[in-house]
Amino acid sequence: MTEKMFTVGKIINTHGIKGELKVLRITDFDDRFEVGKRVYVVNDGQAPLQVTISSHRVHKGFDLLQFEGYENMNDIIHFKGSELKIPESDQTELNEHEYYYHEIIGCTVITETGEELGMIKEILSPGANDVWVTRRKSGKDILIPYIEDVVLEVDVKAKKVIISPMEGLLE
Repeated sequence: MTEKMFTVGKIINTHGIKGELKVLRITDFDDRFEVGKRVYVVNDGQAPLQVTISSHRVHKGFDLLQFEGYENMNDIIHFKGSELKIPESDQTELNEHEYYYHEIIGCTVITETGEELGMIKEILSPGANDVWVTRRKSGKDILIPYIEDVVLEVDVKAKKVIISPMEGLLE
């Protein structure tokens, strides 16, 4: 496959004996793992394997998936540690002020006064809003809530985010 692919999950482990996989979700699209959707299992050094989701449920904060034609643990044990990816053409259209994780990760965070704080390395989704984990050049990571009062501008082409830090954010 020559089309660019994006990670939507990581297979953490098997679950039970009937071919379910425990997946760490790396997307905030709830419909990404619906029954009938196709994803690619990608393991280092191997060609992507297209699979169709035959079952999905959430258990203890993880997505449990089963693929068509993979009915027991022996069929899927080799998927452990693989990533689940989708081609760029399968990405969902976004509304204004919505971004894909891959567009935000790697952006430089700058205050409205021009101080460079660091680079976004990870996105957490703990509840009401996402939190952008920013690696400082030195010191502890900064946790930036993706809310209108804090995040003033996002320029994914320039890989730059301008924020207005709320009190205590940079401590």
